[in-house]
Amino acid sequence: QARHAGPPDGGWGWMIVAGCFLVTICTRAVTRCISIFFVEFQAYFGQDYARTAWIHSIVDCTTMLCAPLGSLISNHVSCQVGIMLGGLLASTGLILSSFATSLEHLYLSLGVVTGLGFALCYSPAIAMVGKYFNKKKALAYGIAMSGSGIGTFILAPVVQLLIEQFFWHGALLILGGFVLNLCVCGALMRPIALKEDRKTAPEFLEQDSVPDAQKQDLKQMSICSPLFKAWSHECLCYCSWKEYDFLLMPGFMVLAVSVLFMAYGCSPLFVYLVPYALSVGVSHHQAAFLMSILGVVDIIGNITFGWLTDRRCLKKHRHFCYLFAVGMDGLCCLFLPVLRNFPLLVPFSFTFGYFDGAYVTLIPVVTADVVGTSSLSSALGVVCFLHAIPYLVSPPVAGWLVDTTGSYTASFLLCGFSMIFSSTLLCFARLAKKIKRTHLRSLTSDTGTKQHIWTNGAIAYSVTAELDQKDVELLSVDTNSYSNT
Repeated sequence: QARHAGPPDGGWGWMIVAGCFLVTICTRAVTRCISIFFVEFQAYFGQDYARTAWIHSIVDCTTMLCAPLGSLISNHVSCQVGIMLGGLLASTGLILSSFATSLEHLYLSLGVVTGLGFALCYSPAIAMVGKYFNKKKALAYGIAMSGSGIGTFILAPVVQLLIEQFFWHGALLILGGFVLNLCVCGALMRPIALKEDRKTAPEFLEQDSVPDAQKQDLKQMSICSPLFKAWSHECLCYCSWKEYDFLLMPGFMVLAVSVLFMAYGCSPLFVYLVPYALSVGVSHHQAAFLMSILGVVDIIGNITFGWLTDRRCLKKHRHFCYLFAVGMDGLCCLFLPVLRNFPLLVPFSFTFGYFDGAYVTLIPVVTADVVGTSSLSSALGVVCFLHAIPYLVSPPVAGWLVDTTGSYTASFLLCGFSMIFSSTLLCFARLAKKIKRTHLRSLTSDTGTKQHIWTNGAIAYSVTAELDQKDVELLSVDTNSYSNT
């Protein structure tokens, strides 16, 4: 296990980026390509689109719902074991799906088993990139997350060709073999020990409730792994709480609510863009081309926005870059109902695709800024978990609105307002923190305070001016909320 005082920002980190890139291809791109099988499933099983579309919703929901489980295995065993196990599960689910005799069979094998396998791979791989990079974090995430767009662009025609040559049974079987490459990706995820990752064990060892003999045994363990913490139930509970104590941070709570609305707004468009284009008279070939544009421009957004936000002028403003990207996608959805021909839908696909890739790149970066690198794996698991319910319910709700109103206008407007609200909520929270920080600065300057940095990472202000003791209290400010002070 490599040991570093801080993220190396290179070296083996680029192999981690390559591994994460392949993970996003084998998980997110394959998930998107599952919709290509829908026509074949409808014809073979004699079912309507609504029942068949649940397969995609279950895969997405299971992947996001079980993401904390992936983080848990990664933290308590290893990232390598978690991703390899996920690859085996995902491959097994696709292979079992090739023998399906009913939609219910596909719900279980393709939806639950494959989705669970993807969940064990996705968030740990993304978290590993954050552990290896700091200065070039946004660029590294841009390259890694671009696997979704590149994979969709390449796999979509390949999957269609496989269906034509080997029918859907053979295509799913071959995809099952392809997804086994996740095991190779897992082997690339060399663990790294950072200085801040080892701070919880000494804190625990200093507690008086721990017997001296047990302290000595734990100190002799050179690897600070939760495996040896499991020997002590009390220690396990303590360390588990330390992994998820970010859940009580106000900054993360606001981010969580924002993610719920953002996830609801972005999901239906990928499902209903092609049907909407067909409804306004666009040909099948042109409608499919709109999705290809989304996939290709998504890649450009991943990489270029990641590179731009790593520049010195924008690095301190990544949070607002994320808000801007989410808000722009929301505005695109609001204008979509008035775009009723192919020449107008092409610029929409470019704009929406670019900013979709932009904010997807910045989600792990913003999360790391809020909770820190040491809790990034667990936090990303929770963020992915928060995507689950919106991903599950938003396409059926949008479809219900289409059936009820007879048009796509209400569905797209709801998506747009949801994403704009997500952006606005985070913006107001950020402004509130800035105002509070300014107030504390003025308070400390007026009362002649001295700033002390404690070993636990908190900033404390003690008043040195001649004030009444009853009117003076210790001001403790969370460093995550005021990291830019």
